Amino acid sequence: MQKKKPIVEGLERFRQQQNISFHVPGHKHGELSNLPQAFKDVMRYDVTELTGLDDLHYPEEMILEAEHLLADTYGVMKSFFLVGGSTVGNLAMIYATCNRGDTIIVQRNAHKSIFHAIELVGAKAVYVSPQWDERTLTATHVSYDDLTQAVDCYPEAKAVVLTYPTYYGMTSKDIARQVAYCHEKNIPILVDEAHGAHFSACSLFQPSSLTFGADVVVQSAHKTLPAMTMASFMHVNSKLVNVERIHHYLRMLQSSSPSYILLASLDDARYYIQTYMESDGAYIIEKKNQWAEALRAIGSLEVIEVDDPLKLLLRVDGYSGYQLQEALEDKRVYVELADAHQVLLVLPLLKQGYSYPFADIRVRIKEAVTALLNTEKAAIEAVSQNAYNFVAITEPMYSSDEIATMEKEWLPYMRTMGRTAASMIIPYPPGIPLLVPGEKITVAKLSQLEELLATGATFQGNHRLEEKMIEVIK
Repeated sequence: MQKKKPIVEGLERFRQQQNISFHVPGHKHGELSNLPQAFKDVMRYDVTELTGLDDLHYPEEMILEAEHLLADTYGVMKSFFLVGGSTVGNLAMIYATCNRGDTIIVQRNAHKSIFHAIELVGAKAVYVSPQWDERTLTATHVSYDDLTQAVDCYPEAKAVVLTYPTYYGMTSKDIARQVAYCHEKNIPILVDEAHGAHFSACSLFQPSSLTFGADVVVQSAHKTLPAMTMASFMHVNSKLVNVERIHHYLRMLQSSSPSYILLASLDDARYYIQTYMESDGAYIIEKKNQWAEALRAIGSLEVIEVDDPLKLLLRVDGYSGYQLQEALEDKRVYVELADAHQVLLVLPLLKQGYSYPFADIRVRIKEAVTALLNTEKAAIEAVSQNAYNFVAITEPMYSSDEIATMEKEWLPYMRTMGRTAASMIIPYPPGIPLLVPGEKITVAKLSQLEELLATGATFQGNHRLEEKMIEVIK
């Protein structure tokens, strides 16, 4: 097993030389910084493309070696380090496969970066609605029948974009057949696998979409691997997608001064997963199962396990996820996200011998639930399947180019049924747009919006929801 960390080792060698800096960045190895000492210590590794440190955009030395190790770890043709998060990977894969006016088929509950990429490219989106899961109360994946119908109706599509797993840790049972069907039509499958970078660590976890033949896969190493925020991987394993086009757009879209600290973090995260053993996977699964059972012993707390062993959902009947989140934060327990019904926890990808204070955290969660039960319940309506019964395949009424030139107006959102959305409205987290420009506003969408507002959700996008107003085409 290869145990090198080329970037980490190269940066450490460079630091130990005690070089004199007459180059950028201007903090001069942290000497001019007034940040706390812990920050200044890290800044000694914040360098630039100097002799012996390679160049992310045209790698020939330590970065190229590290990316080769990454491709070997994931068993793919070519891998890239991303210092702009999975967002830049999603942008690059869509730029590399679509031109202005091309059709692209997209899972409707995709991340906002996918919709931004489509808008920037000027492609024509066709949306396929996901299935609703009653147990997790979340939108999950598109069905095989719906996706193949979309491909049959739009055979000119240049790509299909799927999300796997979902933010909540649910995986699709249809993805292998979906990939095979699209490949029969010579259509590449692009996968936003932001939350699945750890899937390849061992066979006890869910398989990566790479296992099923996905053509391009983007993973947020920082979400579940020990990498820093914004640090991501991109894998290309296809003859249907031109690797050089991917690299071309990454050069354009990523900073010309990439962070070597992020690159070292990615190198270390790759090493972590490459040295992850089956016994390590068994260890974290056992720890998670034991902790989930201990949490279930807390009165009124419901624990929902999902496909991803690193994700758990917690609910307290009669209280919104936002209320539970606030109660947990009062006890200094910070969760990944809250929604109208629950909170989502992301567990650490532990190895044998690594500990985590699960017992202490359980005490804090119990105290939070006890405090919550002494507060007023929220007026939460039961989730109706019909409220989320969206049309399976839809197209926006107008393209982004057309919307840019059209007159718009602000209306109370309850008066917008049947109108066309002019702006994106994004509950965040998880960052999945509720409304996309050019999309018809339906009763189901307004029901979701009203529920999210009633339970205290936070929104991104161009909106005036504090006044209960949204922007529509005039």
